[in-house]
Amino acid sequence: MFKKNKSQILIFTLLNLLFSINSFAQKNVYAGIEIGRRAIKVSVLEINNIKKADYKILYFAEERISFADHIAATGEIPQDDINRTSITVVDQLKKIKTEFKLLEQNIFIVAANAFASARNIDVLKNKITTLTDKNLDVLNSEEEEARMLVKGAIPPVDYPNALLLDIGAQRTKGGYIDELEDDKLEFIPLELNFGTMTLTDAVKKTVANQNQVNDMSTYQQKSFDYTTVLRKKIKEMLDTNPLLLKKEKIYLSGGAVWAFATLYYNESTKEHYVPLTLEDVINYDAILKNNFNKYNSLAKTNPDAARVLNTYNQTYLISANNILTSCLESIPNLETKKIFFVKEGTITWLLSYIVDRSKKVNTNF
Repeated sequence: MFKKNKSQILIFTLLNLLFSINSFAQKNVYAGIEIGRRAIKVSVLEINNIKKADYKILYFAEERISFADHIAATGEIPQDDINRTSITVVDQLKKIKTEFKLLEQNIFIVAANAFASARNIDVLKNKITTLTDKNLDVLNSEEEEARMLVKGAIPPVDYPNALLLDIGAQRTKGGYIDELEDDKLEFIPLELNFGTMTLTDAVKKTVANQNQVNDMSTYQQKSFDYTTVLRKKIKEMLDTNPLLLKKEKIYLSGGAVWAFATLYYNESTKEHYVPLTLEDVINYDAILKNNFNKYNSLAKTNPDAARVLNTYNQTYLISANNILTSCLESIPNLETKKIFFVKEGTITWLLSYIVDRSKKVNTNF
């Protein structure tokens, strides 16, 4: 009798303990580790209302590693990168679990599309799983990456009425979500084969005398001339997607918009979505081309501005803003639309994962 009661008491105690641990864990706190093209990024978010993208960033850490360059050079992930990644992931998991008492199902690990082409990707996946008991999701296509970006960057409440453009280094991607019958959704991708660096390279190739390729006045003239090519490509993108022109909100992300918002607005904002105007983008363009020393001076006292100039030189910034300006100017009736910079672009993939698991958001794709 005593043994039976003792067993029941033990079971009750264990269940109570498990219930207490689960209750203590923060059910609305999520964490993600992204193994990206050039860095490992760790984020912890507290979600108040995922439908309205109401969240707070509790933790963010970044470790720079040039994964994409290493994979492109050899076709596989170097063993040093695998070892370093494994150590970083394990250490960061331990840290965030201890500090934030996370539920296991609220922690995600993902690798960017650049890893899909690596011959030895399974080595990294298996090592991560062995060390952490968690799966490493690898994005297998650029369209999947763009869909995740759109789902995470645009507040779900705005899905029916918004589009996203992300101006990256190699290309500009994004898309919008179309509402179909029976409450179904369809993701429509957008792509422009120009990014900050690829446009800069294309412009430089038009300089007849390559000894003048680094001359700023020459570059600016060639950049201006190349705008006709850029605008033609943008028009083709818009013409093949007439529905996007009806969207009333435009969300913008990527390095080009980050550089503009940081240098031009020169203020720290806690808002996740920063309103911007075409007029401001045009004024910023004039400073880039005619008074760049203003930003060199700003970088001496402003660490955020310094980070921008450490990432992009003047030619890259001009190319980045040419894409931004040309995209905006190509959209009809822009004056009737609202434009936002997605400030927290680094965590959009994690927000996408949370959206997929939310009962409050329609993810019937």
